[in-house]
Amino acid sequence: MKKHLASLFMAVSAGMALSTCASAQTQVTTITNIVTVTVTNIVTVTNVVAKTEPAPAPAPAVVQPPKYPWESSVGTGLTLTRGNSDTLLLTGSIQTHKKTPDNEITLGADGAYGENSGVKNVDTEHAFSQYNHLFTDRFYGYGRVEGLHDGIADLQYRLTVGPGAGYYFVKQENTTFAGEFGTSFVTQRLGNVTDNYDTLRLAERFEHKFKNYGARVWENAEILPQVNKLDNYVVNSEIGIEAALSTHFSLKTFLDDNFNNQPAAGHQKNDVKLVSGISYKF
Repeated sequence: MKKHLASLFMAVSAGMALSTCASAQTQVTTITNIVTVTVTNIVTVTNVVAKTEPAPAPAPAVVQPPKYPWESSVGTGLTLTRGNSDTLLLTGSIQTHKKTPDNEITLGADGAYGENSGVKNVDTEHAFSQYNHLFTDRFYGYGRVEGLHDGIADLQYRLTVGPGAGYYFVKQENTTFAGEFGTSFVTQRLGNVTDNYDTLRLAERFEHKFKNYGARVWENAEILPQVNKLDNYVVNSEIGIEAALSTHFSLKTFLDDNFNNQPAAGHQKNDVKLVSGISYKF
């Protein structure tokens, strides 16, 4: 019995071993649940930093030096009457000036000719130049040359040359007021006498511009007494107004007064001239 049981156990064990081997060789695994992963959120990078070469530095701007142009004007006036009176008065002038932070240059010339009933009663020619060098914003030194001919006053010529110093008591965009003090050398032929002498010079000049109205007013005066003979002196003054008619044209009216305390024999000390005319600026 025992032998039969042992034989049966061995047969069963052998069968199980064979079955296991067969199963190892033929087993197939089937996966029926397949997981599919779908990416629906896609991140797109839009800010891409690209490596670029640095931009070249801009060329330095060319700084243009400030310009200080000459400002010039010419003027003329004519008065003519016929009938009960027969008069003629013709005037002309030209002036130019230039201002920089350090220097001021002014040049001018004017003249007048008049007749009354065919007799000459006005005959003047005048010219001047002045150079100012500013040591500060207000204080300056100057050199001035001036010449005058007045045929009616029997002044053949008077030439005045001299240096001096000046100061702007008021120096604003639209208003200036300056005083000047200096000396001058005068050479002249008055009547039939030629004379040379030294004078002092005390002067002032004022100007105000009405920008909103295109107008200006001005005034200037000077006195030149002979150094060693103070009762021999000359006073020159002018006051005027100018109103713009257009960009270049303006109407100018001014009064000139020339006083010579020792005139030529038989002549008046004072000569006054009122002039009105058209001025052209350029």
